[in-house]
Amino acid sequence: QAVPRVPVPIEAGDGAACTPLLAHAEPADVLERLDFVLRNISELRKEVEELRNSLQHLAAEIVGQVRSHLEETQKATRRRRFPFPRERSDSTGSSSIYFTASSGAANTDDGESEGGYSTANAESDYDRESERESEEEEDEVSCETVRTARRDSLDLVNEDEGLLVVDSLVTEGLGHLLQQADRLHEGDEQGKREGFQLLLNNKLAYADQKDFLWRLARAYSDMCEITEDADEKRSYAADGKEELEVALQKWDQSAECHQWYAILCGQLSQHQSTRERIQTGYVFKEHIDKAIELKPEDPKSYYLLGRWCYQVSHLGWLEKKTASALFEAPPTATVQEALQNFLRVEELSPGFSKAGRVYIAKCYRDLGNNSAAHLWMNLASELPANTKEVTVSVRPVTWAGMKRLQRE
Repeated sequence: QAVPRVPVPIEAGDGAACTPLLAHAEPADVLERLDFVLRNISELRKEVEELRNSLQHLAAEIVGQVRSHLEETQKATRRRRFPFPRERSDSTGSSSIYFTASSGAANTDDGESEGGYSTANAESDYDRESERESEEEEDEVSCETVRTARRDSLDLVNEDEGLLVVDSLVTEGLGHLLQQADRLHEGDEQGKREGFQLLLNNKLAYADQKDFLWRLARAYSDMCEITEDADEKRSYAADGKEELEVALQKWDQSAECHQWYAILCGQLSQHQSTRERIQTGYVFKEHIDKAIELKPEDPKSYYLLGRWCYQVSHLGWLEKKTASALFEAPPTATVQEALQNFLRVEELSPGFSKAGRVYIAKCYRDLGNNSAAHLWMNLASELPANTKEVTVSVRPVTWAGMKRLQRE
């Protein structure tokens, strides 16, 4: 995950060089190119939306066809219960017994009477007719059972009992899927790839579930982090951001949706122009603040806010002037605010992030408290590399940088 990147000056212990805002192009040319890119992106989004709608209609048709096939199969199975009609017996004993039981008349050696034979046959026909009517009634009951059990999220039938059955099945399957996705997210790169594919394979079934969608966006963020190709990174970040844009329209009160939307904005900003990066910084801050408001005990949000504050506090004169020229109110933050957020992370979850402790040391160093900076560098070195790190690509903290800061 990443916070929005803006150009920063060279600073002790970081080794990050200042990125030029404008290379050779004039400001007017840059703005014209940006407008061209934005128009292309807008057109691409429209095409993606049309494709998504087409896929949803196709999925609905497939569900309907499968359900119809299941109903016909079940109905045919019920009708095969009595595949052959009951044969009429011409034997005297059999007919006589049936006639006697029906009418109470005595049987004779000469066989049953014509009247007796007709009565027996009439009774047999009536019995078969009753069986057919009973089977047809059972077929109707069976079909209704299939319709109730197979009813999906399209809510084609509104009976409360059927909806409860469907909701129970969806919840059970979704819970198992989310547990598996969380486990793969905590694993290595291969696990993250498997988790991403697992969620993609189940998107059609659970695309209307909040907990599924933010985990899918998290998987896009994982793929953006582990891939090496710049175009793929940008594509993963953009796709994940788009998934959450749809989710936030329905679940604006989800802290996870706001948090991962901010993270994906930060990752996407690595492939944007200076103007877009500064604009993304505002969006990032807005959604992180909202995530903290909705879930104030999540250390990850405070860590991300601390990174944002530290970065903004170290903007150079040229970057501040650029932000002032492009926006009425440029972003502002102090090292003290960054330190408070990083300390809040340690308060909520001690040892949550190795890089978080390094940034605490950097803040203390910037504030002139070298002894505290040295203490926190030692605490950072005690943490293993596999802590709950929030990886970012903006000004990464290397081990060499940690050592330089420790020597200072």
